[in-house]
Amino acid sequence: MPASRNVGRRAGYAAAIAGGLAALALTNHLMARKAEARHPPRGRFVTVGGVRLHYLEAGEGPAVVLVHGVGVMAEDFALSGLLESQARNGRVIAFDRPGYGYSERPRGRSFTARDQARLLLDAMTALGVERAFVVGHSWGTFVAAHMALFAPDRVTGLALVSGYYRPTPRLDSVALAGPGLPVVGDVQRFTFAPPTARLLTPAILKHLFAPAPVAGRFRREFPIPLTLRPSQLRASAADSGRMVPEAKVLQHLLPGLATPTLVMAGAGDRLIDPAHQSQWAALQAPDATYVSLPGAGHMAHYSADLRLQAEIQGFRARVDAGRTLSAA
Repeated sequence: MPASRNVGRRAGYAAAIAGGLAALALTNHLMARKAEARHPPRGRFVTVGGVRLHYLEAGEGPAVVLVHGVGVMAEDFALSGLLESQARNGRVIAFDRPGYGYSERPRGRSFTARDQARLLLDAMTALGVERAFVVGHSWGTFVAAHMALFAPDRVTGLALVSGYYRPTPRLDSVALAGPGLPVVGDVQRFTFAPPTARLLTPAILKHLFAPAPVAGRFRREFPIPLTLRPSQLRASAADSGRMVPEAKVLQHLLPGLATPTLVMAGAGDRLIDPAHQSQWAALQAPDATYVSLPGAGHMAHYSADLRLQAEIQGFRARVDAGRTLSAA
């Protein structure tokens, strides 16, 4: 076969692949815009350090800040009932972390857990919050812990739920990190990643909620299409890829975490071993209490919602009482 014909055939294949990728990118772009039209922002915005953050807010009184994990957004706390329950006794602010929901995540900047912690502390300042009780779930526990470590005078107490505190082999972290990489990751998140994530979502949710079923209100109301936008896939992938490095840092800092801390985990968590992680972490921090939630998995704020809400509320009350007594 003449060389020119081989060259022509390869060029044809390349053009077909490029056309297919372009079609996928256009489809994903249109689906992302459709998702935003169907699920517009429900909260307010604050800009700190050049980053525009979206947040939900409810209640009045002593402040509580909620920090979500990977793949979700502040809406997760609204649907689980945690935002409403804590707002009965305080002002609750649930942030979309950088790149999630409607918060920005500018390129060319570092967004380690410590960076995000400082950003949320600055956001608290901008919103007139001097001190707050901070609740972190999953990856959000990294951020919540660093908020207390960086500014212990501004964090009155912590509730860390379903956290990961010391490094272990995490194949899921490596597998999910692709869309967060430069260039190759950009191609993935605009083309193959959204439909692939859409197909895998039911199985992922089943694993996260197990041994409990996927919560009906999550299944019915959580805006999953927003999480499949290329922008949020980049944030989720970048944070997933940092799980082990973040745990390597945090494990050595826990003995210096003097803030009163409530550590909780679902006893049946299949994503993160609660005994190896949460129970161990509670033994490292000097002022920590561990609570196991029977029948709950990684999404314990749904499957053990009433118990978890009550534990946090009771712990908040004890922390406030202790602070009042010490001030007197």
